[in-house]
Amino acid sequence: MRRQTKQREAVLKAIAGSSSHPTADMIYDEVRKAIPEISKGTVYRNLRVLQEMGQVLELTLDGHVSRYEAKQDSHYHFRCESCGRVSDLDIPVDEDMNRRVSAITGLKVARHQLEFCGICDECQTASKKNKGG
Repeated sequence: MRRQTKQREAVLKAIAGSSSHPTADMIYDEVRKAIPEISKGTVYRNLRVLQEMGQVLELTLDGHVSRYEAKQDSHYHFRCESCGRVSDLDIPVDEDMNRRVSAITGLKVARHQLEFCGICDECQTASKKNKGG
């Protein structure tokens, strides 16, 4: 059992306090507000430890830079193709999809990740304002 260090607590707090699924650099910037002397290496090591402990999940969506979240339940994500923000979707997870994919492919599916892509409300609003709409 690993002890909870001040640095690890700060990293976890930065992730849990964000709704944008922050990148490691975003987490580093946030943690530096509380611990100015922390290094990027320390943040990366603590992200790895928090993943091993099951306290955070690493998301690598569409081949982009990894993002982190503290939410552990199954859920889907939406990635804005304009600003890059990743958000959780409050819609039911299709638990039957694993069974259907297994039946079709013969593979033993344990879980799935699903990412929806498009333009978020904020970017749509900004686009309308820029177009005079």
